[in-house]
Amino acid sequence: MAINYHETSHIFILNTKNTTYQMKVDAFGFLLHLYYGAGVSGSMDYLLTYLDRGFSGNPADAGMDRTYSMDALPQEYPTQGTGDYRSSALVIHNGDGSDCCDLRYVSHEIREGKYDLVGLPAVFAGEDEAQTLEILLEDSVSGVRVRLLYGVLEELDIITRSVKISNLGSEDVIVEKAACACLDFLSGSYDMVNFYGRHVMERSFQRREIVHGAFTIGSRRGASSHQYNPAVIIARKDTTEDAGGCYGMMFVYSGSFLCEAEKDQFDQTRVLMGLQSDLFHYTLERGEVLTVPETVLCYSDEGFAGLSNRYHRCIREHLCRGKYGQIPRPVLLNSWEAFYFDFNGEKICKLAEEAAALGIDMVVMDDGWFGKREDDNSSLGDWQVNEEKLGCTLGELIERINSLGVKFGIWIEPEMISEDSELCRTHPEWVMRIPGRKPVYARNQLVLDFSRSEVRDYIFGQICGVLDQGNVEYVKWDMNRSISDIYSQERSAGKVTHDYVLGVYEFLEKLMARYPDMLIEGCCGGGGRFDAGMMYYTPQIWCSDNTDALDRLKIQYGTSFFYPASTVGAHVSAAPNHQTGRSISLHTRGVVAMAGGGFGYELDPDKMTAAEKNEVREQIAQYKKYAPLLLTGDYYRLSSPFTDVYTAWMSVSQDGGEALVSVVMTLQNGTNNMPTSYVKLKGLCRDAVYEDRKAGRRYYGSALMEAGLPLPSELGEYPSYQIALNIVTD
Repeated sequence: MAINYHETSHIFILNTKNTTYQMKVDAFGFLLHLYYGAGVSGSMDYLLTYLDRGFSGNPADAGMDRTYSMDALPQEYPTQGTGDYRSSALVIHNGDGSDCCDLRYVSHEIREGKYDLVGLPAVFAGEDEAQTLEILLEDSVSGVRVRLLYGVLEELDIITRSVKISNLGSEDVIVEKAACACLDFLSGSYDMVNFYGRHVMERSFQRREIVHGAFTIGSRRGASSHQYNPAVIIARKDTTEDAGGCYGMMFVYSGSFLCEAEKDQFDQTRVLMGLQSDLFHYTLERGEVLTVPETVLCYSDEGFAGLSNRYHRCIREHLCRGKYGQIPRPVLLNSWEAFYFDFNGEKICKLAEEAAALGIDMVVMDDGWFGKREDDNSSLGDWQVNEEKLGCTLGELIERINSLGVKFGIWIEPEMISEDSELCRTHPEWVMRIPGRKPVYARNQLVLDFSRSEVRDYIFGQICGVLDQGNVEYVKWDMNRSISDIYSQERSAGKVTHDYVLGVYEFLEKLMARYPDMLIEGCCGGGGRFDAGMMYYTPQIWCSDNTDALDRLKIQYGTSFFYPASTVGAHVSAAPNHQTGRSISLHTRGVVAMAGGGFGYELDPDKMTAAEKNEVREQIAQYKKYAPLLLTGDYYRLSSPFTDVYTAWMSVSQDGGEALVSVVMTLQNGTNNMPTSYVKLKGLCRDAVYEDRKAGRRYYGSALMEAGLPLPSELGEYPSYQIALNIVTD
C-alpha cells in the first residue's frame, strides 16, 4: 500500500515509487511533519529535537516542559494562536473576537482511489492508481474542524494536498487565511525558483536563496496573473537541470493565490501555498464548509528535468480532460492579427480558403463578431451575432467554411461587460462595482459578478444560443482585465473573489458537458491565467499575447518547468512582429511555435509570397508528423535562453526510440570566428544507435548525450534547426 499508519508510533507513511512522506500524531494530538524526500526506510521521528528555546512558548499540555514549543517543531498544518510565530497555514477569527485555532488529531481514514473536490478542479485517478488519506483535526473550543486530504499517485511520485474547513460551533467564524499545503524543512539551505513576468512577457525564470525573513509571491488580481505563476520549486543549493534534489508545489487554482517561503530563527525553512489572504474574509456559518483548492507536490532527485517530466505526465494524464486531453489538436488560423476588428463574413471565408489551400485545419473568428463591436469599447455582454457585419447568419458562415473542409472556431469573453452594452443598461446590478464610487476601468471594460448564479445562467444561455447555430468545434475563452471594485450585492466582499472563481469553474463544467467534442482554449490576455486549474477545463491555453519568436523562447522556457507542451498554445505570426516590430525568419518562427501542442498561425496568408506559403505547408506537414511525440514525449531543456548563445529543447518518446531536437541561435558575432556550439542531448538510450536521416549520419546515444552535436555556423539573424532522430533497428 502507498499509505500506511503505524498504530504504536502514530506515524503516517506515504510512499510513492521514489519518495517518502512522513508525519506523526504526537502525545498532545498535534500533527507534526517528519520528512519528505527520496525514499527511505524506518521511522523518521528521530529527527525531532527538543530544547528549551527562549521566547518560544509552550502549550499548557506540556506542563513544566519548556523544551516543547510549536514555534520550533515542524508541522503539517500550522495555525495561528498556538505559540508558533512563523507564517500560518490557517487563521480563524472566532465569534468571541479572538484569532485562534488549536487543531488536534481526532481520527483518520485510508481509502482506495483519489479524493475529488466538488466544484473545484483536481487531479483524478482510477481506484487502482491512487490512494487517499483523510485526517480529521478539530479545535475543541470553537468547533472548527479541518480535514486534511492527501492523494498519493504512487507511480507518478505525486502527492496532492487539499483542506476542508467546517464550522460545527455555535457561532459564525471567519477564515482570514487558508493554505492547502505546508512544507517544513528541519535543516538545509534552499533556493526558491518562481516564474514572474507581466503581460506579453510571462513566466520568466527566477532563482533566489531562501534567507532569513519571509519571501512571498502571489496574485491579488482575481486571476492567477501574468505577474506570478502559482507554481514554485524549492531546490537544494547544488540542484541543476539534471541532478540534485528539488520539490515542486503547483496550485490547482485560477484565482488570487499566496505562496510564502520563510527561513526561521533556527534555520528551518517553511513554504506555504494557498489562497491569497488579502481581500479574503470568508465567513463560515454553522454547518458550512470551505474547500481549499489542492496543491500538487512532487520531489525529484534528478534535477529540474526529472521534476518537470513528472508534472507533465500528471497534467496530461490526470488533469486535462475531454476529447483533446492527450491527442493532437487541429492546426488553426486565427483572425486576430490578420484583421483585428476589421472583418466581415467574406474576409473570414477568404481566410478559410487560404487555410484549406495551406493544409490548415481550422479558422477561428476572433473578437468583433457580436453586438455593435467595432473596437474594444462596447458590446461585451451582448452575445448576439452581428449578422449585418457578417453579411449572413453564423450558421451560413460556418456551412461555407465547413464546405471547404475547414473547421470553425470562435472567440468569447463571457466574464466581462462593457458599459456601452444592452446588458449593462438592463442589469447594472450584475456589474462588479462599489456603490457610490466610480469604477476602475481596464481596457474600458468592467467585470460581471460571476459569483452570482443568475448572472452565469444568463450568459451561459446567450453563449449556447450562439454555439448552437452551427458546427462550432473550438472556443477561445478570454479574460482581458484583472478584477478590482470587489463588491457583490449577494455576498460579503471577503467571499467574492473566491466564489467568482468557483462560478467560472461551474460555467466551464457546464460548457464541457454540453459540448463534449469541442476544444476549449483558455486565455487571459494571453498567459494571465496559465495554471493547472484552467487546464482541468481547457487542455490548452494561449501562452502569451506576445507572438515574437525570440521572446517566446523565454516565455515557453519558464512555462515548461511545470506545464507540458500539450497545454501551450503557440502560433506563427507575421513579420515584422506586431508586438515587438522584430523580423524573424518564417522557419525560426515555425520551430519556436512547434514547441507548443496548440500549433497555429496568427497572420493573413493573403499577404504571403508563394514561397512563404510553400514553407507553411512544409511546417504543417512537419508538425503533424511529430505532433504525437511533441504532445506525449518526455521534454528536456538543453540550454537557457537567459544565459546561452543558443536555446535548445527536445522531446523524446517514452521508450527512447524517437526524438526531435529544436535549436535557435540567439547570439551571432562574426560567424567565421564564433566558437562552435555543441548541444548535448538528453533522455536517449545510451547503447542505442540513432540515425539523422536528413543528414545521413548515425550516432550512439551515449555520444550525443556526453559530447553533443556541433551546431552549424551560418549567416543571418536567429537561424534555427530541427533534428529528427530514430533508433536504428537493422
